[in-house]
Amino acid sequence: MTEMMRAVEISKPGGPEVLQLCERPVPRAGHGEVVIKVAYAGVNRPDALQRAGAYDPPKGASDLPGLEASGEVVAVGAGVGGISEGDQVCALLPGGGYAEYVATPAAHCLAVPEGLDLKQAACLPETFFTVWSNVFTRGGLKAGERFLVHGGSSGIGTTAIQLAREFGARVFATAGSDEKCQACLDLGAERAINYRDEDFVQVMQSAGGADLVLDMVGGDYIPRNVKAMAEGGRLVQIAFLQGPKVELNFALMMVKRLTLTGSTLRPQSDLAKARIAQDLREAVWPLIEAGKVAPVMDSEFALEDAAAAHARMESSGHIGKIVLKAG
Repeated sequence: MTEMMRAVEISKPGGPEVLQLCERPVPRAGHGEVVIKVAYAGVNRPDALQRAGAYDPPKGASDLPGLEASGEVVAVGAGVGGISEGDQVCALLPGGGYAEYVATPAAHCLAVPEGLDLKQAACLPETFFTVWSNVFTRGGLKAGERFLVHGGSSGIGTTAIQLAREFGARVFATAGSDEKCQACLDLGAERAINYRDEDFVQVMQSAGGADLVLDMVGGDYIPRNVKAMAEGGRLVQIAFLQGPKVELNFALMMVKRLTLTGSTLRPQSDLAKARIAQDLREAVWPLIEAGKVAPVMDSEFALEDAAAAHARMESSGHIGKIVLKAG
């Protein structure tokens, strides 16, 4: 490895233009860590929140954005077993993915699934860790249940649709255009709801109500989700594109015996993330290797064009995942 690397830093809080190419020292592998020579880094909504000054990195994490990457392991720290230099992996990162090299806990790395290239593999960790932990572990989705996912054409949405379908749920998804709705149907959604033309509350009530809702919109979607839910339904909140504060009548929650919960991934402990990685290795990686589930790709940008990648993501015109090519 060289001593220095190219990276993209947040020069100050602001819009996409504050992402600037820079030089940084190559990170070293601490105890339990590996260093990955990054081939591709995934671009995600939390990166934009960090860039805007609304999502600080956890203590000890890199200040560089980037929560997932794929590439080759080039250094292995003390206490690491099961991973060797030269292995091709994808990994959930505490930060630092927008760079040519990144350090991360070895337990958060997964082998690149057979049949996928490094570009596709870079799109797996952030969305698959998020969907598995929230839809299946926290949300408890079961076969035959009615599952409503908002933002069905996003990276999270396209992943959630496919996994819920494979585990036998009836999938409903919202999206903002006919093209995006068709993408949801193509991935296995039973019903795609264009929220510009239809009310998802009415659609779900007509279908019997949602047993589980995965929401990253927030705002006025929260009381509408409650109305759209079946008796005993669960709402899992993972983000707030329209804000976290809203007036909510909790009487309906009591009458329908609802569960309202949520989580964020990045602040969770290394052990919690390692457990999610093991679940994915056992339950989901075989589905990917069998060709039943795959990341949906939108576009690729060069590392130095990270600002354009963020502009693309925040335009909400994309379907699926956006990546940066670092290698």
